[in-house]
Amino acid sequence: MKHTKIVDIFKQSELVGTKVCAKGWVRTRRGNKYVQFVALNDGSTIHNLQIVFDLQKFSDDDLKLVTTGSSLCVVGQLVESQGRGQSVEIQAESFELYGTADPEAYPLQKKGHTLEFLREKAHLRMRTNTFGAVMRVRSTLAFAIHRFFNERGFFYLNTPLITASDCEGAGEMFQVTTLDPNNMPRTEEGEIDWAQDFFGKFTSLTVSGQLEGELGATALGSIYTFGPTFRAENSNTPRHLAEFWMIEPEMAFYDITDNMDLAEEFVKYCIGYALEHCADDIAFLEEHFDKELTQRLHFVLENDFVRLPYTEGIRILEESGRKFEFPVKWGIDLQSEHERYLVEEHFKRPVILTDYPKDIKAFYMKLNDDGRTVRAMDVLFPKIGEIIGGSEREADYDKLMGRIEELHIPMKDMWWYLDTRRFGTVPHSGFGLGFERLVLFVTGMTNIRDVIPFPRTPKNAEF
Repeated sequence: MKHTKIVDIFKQSELVGTKVCAKGWVRTRRGNKYVQFVALNDGSTIHNLQIVFDLQKFSDDDLKLVTTGSSLCVVGQLVESQGRGQSVEIQAESFELYGTADPEAYPLQKKGHTLEFLREKAHLRMRTNTFGAVMRVRSTLAFAIHRFFNERGFFYLNTPLITASDCEGAGEMFQVTTLDPNNMPRTEEGEIDWAQDFFGKFTSLTVSGQLEGELGATALGSIYTFGPTFRAENSNTPRHLAEFWMIEPEMAFYDITDNMDLAEEFVKYCIGYALEHCADDIAFLEEHFDKELTQRLHFVLENDFVRLPYTEGIRILEESGRKFEFPVKWGIDLQSEHERYLVEEHFKRPVILTDYPKDIKAFYMKLNDDGRTVRAMDVLFPKIGEIIGGSEREADYDKLMGRIEELHIPMKDMWWYLDTRRFGTVPHSGFGLGFERLVLFVTGMTNIRDVIPFPRTPKNAEF
């Protein structure tokens, strides 16, 4: 008999009164000498399906291996539940035990495990209510992202994971090589001879798909990338991962205002989609982790974002009377405490901060007429701080080369990027959204390691 997902059993009222087959993992088992109740979950929903075993049909020996963590296939009549806590239940007629779980060894036998404990059990933690909810929200948001851009005529571009360019210029990249680390070939000058490596040059895992995305935008008009990126930053904080996912749209013929409009529309769309399609999971996460979650999500949806020049933001912070951990002055790169003050306390709505000092931003951002600032934009959210960073890109070849020379950026392998300014250059813009930060915001979780299935952090690549 074909099985029905538990989420569909709850949705399809016409199944009541019919025989159904359900499969899943046992969450709990309780009962008395007359009847046993098993809570079954197959991962399709936060809600467990109650299975009722009448002990006139099943013996204790039949059920002795039905323990928390074991997996079952159950066939029986779907009926309206007489008890509280569930709308329907299955009156079991037969079952097959797929896999056992020794109660003495199964790590998730008890409830109430800390998130820290579950990070050590990343291979099993998705079976818990918390991480099942987070992963379903993550999946839904990923679909919403593709849907948003597809509906607006963007093309999905796959940019390379292996690259010879450092988009951010920070140098914190994971090296890719087939050379023997214990016997590296050397040139006559004693330098590593990368010409003998697989790609014939020094290569790394990408920190961003933006530069290649610009190539796509200057050919296809509007593109977006959505893939993993890697940064060898030795930061053991709740906000950093060594491997994370980025969404990076790039649009030809967009100026900074068009860019801001798209960014605001984009994040609102994703949040609204999650609220509509993950209501049960968000309600669970709100109840157990963040009592203000739904209110905060609606707060973003229902308010126009403030658009504020960096210089004005600095003035507001300096005149706030607040003693910040990191002192405020013009020219600094704002910290999360500064960003959150502007959003949560001063404006009480999301903020798009623009026109940053050129010295704290990347070489590819368009220089303003004042010569001191660039057409950058950061979208700031409550609780998170920066969630999107972007800019209008410098389209003028001579100005771009001037910035490259000023910052001493090695561009010998990036002739291809400069060619977009030599042949048919156009105004163009783009931004990057760290996917895990979006998932953090929508789920109310506080540690970025809890919104990705298998976190990669310093000294941690276990699972």
